[in-house]
Amino acid sequence: MSSTARRALTVLLALAGVALPVTAIFVPAVLPAAAPVCSISWGSAPEDVRVLGRAPVTAVGTGSDRCWDRVVFTLPGPAAGYSVAYVDTVEQDGSGDVLPVPGGAKLRVQLHHPAYDDGGNATLTPPVSPGRPLADVSGFRTLRSVIYGGSFEGGTTIGVGTRTRLPFRVFTLEGPGSGSRIVIDVAHHW
Repeated sequence: MSSTARRALTVLLALAGVALPVTAIFVPAVLPAAAPVCSISWGSAPEDVRVLGRAPVTAVGTGSDRCWDRVVFTLPGPAAGYSVAYVDTVEQDGSGDVLPVPGGAKLRVQLHHPAYDDGGNATLTPPVSPGRPLADVSGFRTLRSVIYGGSFEGGTTIGVGTRTRLPFRVFTLEGPGSGSRIVIDVAHHW
């Protein structure tokens, strides 16, 4: 601490009525790391891009950041459309059966992409049936479940269970290669 800073601190302490010798002041060399500042400006209103895509969904991945949890849908071609909204129940494609989606709140994710190829063969790896988990999200702060809802008439439904209704955002990324991804981030807090 410089002598000027020491004198200024002595004056401030004296004005505050604190009588401490300057030598008794301890300033740690390394300050503890501050908690992350998460400036989330997203909301929880539905997000919708009404474009149909031909590239099938081939994989579902998850991840976590210091401010949000993430679900990523991989496509071997360009990303087209999606519809993501908080709902009371998520229904299976085709049958309309209610899917069990663990969590305090439920996001219905409708990708405007099939989960099958032109020959009708499933493209998700590993293959999964409706009502089954697509990813293990145990230990995540916000995500509680990612449940496959089926693929019917060119669209695919997934239920994403969250701890509670929290802000989310949806966007697309190009790559890897000629592929693309549809990404959903759900914030840890409001």
